[in-house]
Amino acid sequence: MGRGRAKAKQTKVARELKYRSFDTDFTTLERELRGPEGHEVPPAYADLAEEKGADDAAPPTGEYEDLRRSG
Repeated sequence: MGRGRAKAKQTKVARELKYRSFDTDFTTLERELRGPEGHEVPPAYADLAEEKGADDAAPPTGEYEDLRRSG
């Protein structure tokens, strides 16, 4: 069989991904991406972490608001 079946399957999958509603738990995702609470900075990056400081660890909230609205 030719391209017809493959294209039909791709179309079906694309529609399913496009129209299916996802229940994403962003709190859990954020926790997973941040890593363990007591993690240490690798020695190779210690000077950068010291230079940056703990206050700069989280991005400012207003900086990304425009990106969320435009997307």
